[in-house]
Amino acid sequence: MQGPKVVTFLWFSGQQAEEAARFYVSLLPDSRVLDSSPMATTFELSGTRFVALNDNPAQNFTEAASLYIDCEDQAEVDRLWAALTAAGGQPGRCGWLKDRFGVSWQVIPRRLPALLGKPKVLQAMLAMSKIDVAELERAARGD
Repeated sequence: MQGPKVVTFLWFSGQQAEEAARFYVSLLPDSRVLDSSPMATTFELSGTRFVALNDNPAQNFTEAASLYIDCEDQAEVDRLWAALTAAGGQPGRCGWLKDRFGVSWQVIPRRLPALLGKPKVLQAMLAMSKIDVAELERAARGD
């Protein structure tokens, strides 16, 4: 069986590819490791295929590419934010973070796009690190 036509490759420093892949699949439903070797690990996150490669000490991940998670609610945002920033991950602004491997993520509640049409919501979001839906709802109401 042929795989998807387009697959994202993530090139990790040292021998972190399998560790990263196993960590990521533990976070999201319908995710699994498909294959692993000393050179690369192939995995799916919620049905999207990735290949994690080892041994690239000269390159670092940047925010120019990120993985976006469409979160159902605040509880999912909180759970994923905590897991991805743990053990050396770094919170960013406006729902962005870097995990302990240096991969950039956007952990975004599904409600955010509907609220962003209101200027006070945008102002509130720009002041946040992890997105707080209740705070955005208050800003939308003008509280």
